[in-house]
Amino acid sequence: MRLDPLDRVLLQRVQDDFPLEPRPYRVIGEALGMPEQEVLERLADLSRRGVIRHIAPILEPGSLGIRASTLVAMRVPEERMHKVAGIVNEYDGVSHNYRRDGEYNLWFTVAAMGEEELQRILEEIMRRSMIPPRGVLNLPIVRRFKLDVRFRFLAEEDDDGRDR
Repeated sequence: MRLDPLDRVLLQRVQDDFPLEPRPYRVIGEALGMPEQEVLERLADLSRRGVIRHIAPILEPGSLGIRASTLVAMRVPEERMHKVAGIVNEYDGVSHNYRRDGEYNLWFTVAAMGEEELQRILEEIMRRSMIPPRGVLNLPIVRRFKLDVRFRFLAEEDDDGRDR
């Protein structure tokens, strides 16, 4: 997919230096010499084209007091999938709740302030969803690997228009 040079600069700016301001898109626009509305329109277009999925912060859990988290896989009967997913989604600490193919067909992460709270949440989810312990895999973090993934959008193009 081809991106014009201004889209490339905009994507790089949003990724590397998103301003924590009441009107961040205006600040970005001022830095790039474009009106706030153009920034919003370009980002909406990039989203429609599938270049970006969403714009969101990546928070460091420990700095927010989150000391426990786990990945959970559940075996959910197909006819109860929607109901169980809804129950799971009610918890503030839950993220990344996905239906998957296979025996364990509902996967989500849950985070809490401590291990005791995390266990209470998991037990409550199992009780409310009527999924027995044998239908739940609790896969806690054993070792954290922190990657700083950044995409380079300012690559030059070859004479034939392809990115190098």
